[in-house]
Amino acid sequence: MSASAPKYQEPQNPVGRVAELFAGVGGFRIGLARSGWKTVFSNQWEPSTKTQHASSVYVARFGEEGHSNEDIAKVDHIAQPYDLLVGGFPCQDYSVAKSLNAAKGLEGKKGVLWWEILRLAQDTKNKPKFIFLENVDRLLKSPSSQRGRDFAVMLKTLGDEGYLIEWRVVNSAEYGSAQRRIRVFIVAHLLDLVAGEVSPESFLASDGVLARALPISGLETKISQIKLEQSADVISATFNPGGKMSPFLSAGVYLNGVAYTAKAKAAPLKRARVLGDVILADADVPEEFWIDEARIKEWEYLKGAKTIERTHEGSGATYKYSEGKMAFPDLLTNPSRTILTGEGGSTPSRFKHIIKTARGHRRLMPIELERLNGFPDNWTQTGETGAEMSDARRAFFMGNALVVDLIEKVGKVLAEEIQKSKS
Repeated sequence: MSASAPKYQEPQNPVGRVAELFAGVGGFRIGLARSGWKTVFSNQWEPSTKTQHASSVYVARFGEEGHSNEDIAKVDHIAQPYDLLVGGFPCQDYSVAKSLNAAKGLEGKKGVLWWEILRLAQDTKNKPKFIFLENVDRLLKSPSSQRGRDFAVMLKTLGDEGYLIEWRVVNSAEYGSAQRRIRVFIVAHLLDLVAGEVSPESFLASDGVLARALPISGLETKISQIKLEQSADVISATFNPGGKMSPFLSAGVYLNGVAYTAKAKAAPLKRARVLGDVILADADVPEEFWIDEARIKEWEYLKGAKTIERTHEGSGATYKYSEGKMAFPDLLTNPSRTILTGEGGSTPSRFKHIIKTARGHRRLMPIELERLNGFPDNWTQTGETGAEMSDARRAFFMGNALVVDLIEKVGKVLAEEIQKSKS
């Protein structure tokens, strides 16, 4: 099994056309190209920085054609005809909506990017047949005062545009990745393309796009129903007040005002990949990635169990903050922990990966982080001018990225679906 991913190639005979939002450094595009899809439009814009590093890498790898580097709110519509809308939309804020009066219904909260996705899906002149989204799994649990409300609003508002919607919480390590990255995948189909009656149980277990792409061994709970028949503004105001648990479980399908949900268990792997499968030989690792043995105690302390006294900024009250023990070093015989955006840099940190080889302890290199996400080697090395990206910036990209291999698996099943729609 090769540690490095294959080089990127544009599909020669595309099955369909893709519009990619919140594109980052192109993880969706890579995975979908491997499954036969051609990306004709992309948008990447980072509001918090003047230099658009991710967009620069994207253009360096794919070219400028069809690419937009501007606030998605300023993109009136997507001019290129396309079939599939995709995006790993940023997750900084899930307070998705504010209520207006009954006549006006619900409007999007400024800065929450779900409403930009919905706006583009409402374009009757260029409406996507399929939508494929990725996010962190806490999307299903937001906000803390009304667990699951935001996801309920998303299901309702997208469903009202004529879509059947399915979702799955996926641990990438359970599907062959060398990284334990837990995300929720959301796939929406125009109802006009859904043949026959949908059985929620068979759809979740075997027939849905996500069930076929990412097989499960079965449903671990009975299917429960969540009725979302009221208007979105009423749902926003009344959904699960004070609930400590979200009613949305790890798998589900939404159809005609009802969400059907259950807990799913991944099918067993024949061989799991591990962190040791992607690392470079010691001789290929530059000196700056090795840790001075005199500083090992700092790393051990940060990764160890501890209780810290802190002071609340507002009230001045003191409280105890506890942290559990983390593995140190990270075991090469297990899949890695999730890559975080702060993975780069030499400063000791609780959350950075540290491995131990015959030579000693070291941090992970950017190329190894790329491999953990399934990107081709040195994908993020340079921007469009050829200037080198810093190791910290490259680690930041991978902390924000997705696991390409999973996108490819889902893309292959979506390719089957669009081919059926054309026959």
